[in-house]
Amino acid sequence: MELGIGMFGDLHIGKDGKIQPAQQRLHELLEEIKLMDETGLDFFGIGEHHRPDYAVSVPEIILSAAASVTKKIKLGSAVSVLSSTDPVHLYQSFASLDLISNGRAELMAGRGSFIESYPLYGYNLEDYDELFEEKLGLLVKINNENPITWKGKFRAALNDQPILPRAVNNHLNIWVAVGGTPESVVRAAKYGLPVMFAIIGGNPAHFKPLFDYYRDAYQHMGHDMNKFKVGVHMHSFFGDDGQQTADEYYPIYSSQMNRIGRSRGWPAYQRNQYDAGRSSSGHLIIGDVNEAVDKILHIHELFGLTRFSAHMDVGGPSHASLMKSIELFGSKIAPKVREALKS
Repeated sequence: MELGIGMFGDLHIGKDGKIQPAQQRLHELLEEIKLMDETGLDFFGIGEHHRPDYAVSVPEIILSAAASVTKKIKLGSAVSVLSSTDPVHLYQSFASLDLISNGRAELMAGRGSFIESYPLYGYNLEDYDELFEEKLGLLVKINNENPITWKGKFRAALNDQPILPRAVNNHLNIWVAVGGTPESVVRAAKYGLPVMFAIIGGNPAHFKPLFDYYRDAYQHMGHDMNKFKVGVHMHSFFGDDGQQTADEYYPIYSSQMNRIGRSRGWPAYQRNQYDAGRSSSGHLIIGDVNEAVDKILHIHELFGLTRFSAHMDVGGPSHASLMKSIELFGSKIAPKVREALKS
């Protein structure tokens, strides 16, 4: 199982409502990715957002900068909002990143958890499902063929058109991020693409039927099960003392849940929700090294994972605390998980 970190580039927001400058956060982010590489983590992903509380709108730019300060870690998006971008341009951007990083690039396609990119780039939300279906098919075709001939509804047709540059070995690693619908997993299985499930609420065990459905669909479509990959993305944060870490992180985490919740009509986030999430049957991996190891191993056993992604910057915790959390994950948690999986 690969172990890595996903981030959205959350900006720290002070009690006075002042938002951290994006420039500062981007420089911090590069230091954090460099540390992930140095501690031996397998991958890093950064999400695309177009909001004032996030620093990253173009993941491939940040990842290209990270490629110059890292050596081994895989560098990907988490996610790229495929529905509101051009698959040709997206492939070219990540193929370029793949060349710069010597084959370490990954692209995670998704529809995104926010909708700002649709009006920003001139797309209609009424086409939400059709956009993703068409563009994912085009992206996969570009990855598999060159030159390409294609015709669809939402962009100009392509007639024997070369798409350049090509990724290393003429293949770009593409994942699909899903929130939990059968239609999403069937779509990914049709193309033989690995899936990353976002488990950001409730009891993870409730996702088990969907994991099984994806595995069955992947096999039913005739794909090689030796190439089967599936991962989870879960809110995580680590410290030396589990309870102290949870107590210190709660105000930051709950503030972010409430900022998002107000725009979606959610009730105010409560401490009992947080504590339930940290329990053995919850969706949060927030605590000390041993708590994290036990829960990651439990999730692995539950789903048969090939990848675990710790989403570590929810709410914009301080750079110092993120560096501490990354250090613990890479130098203590990951080795213990790997050792346990060998036995």
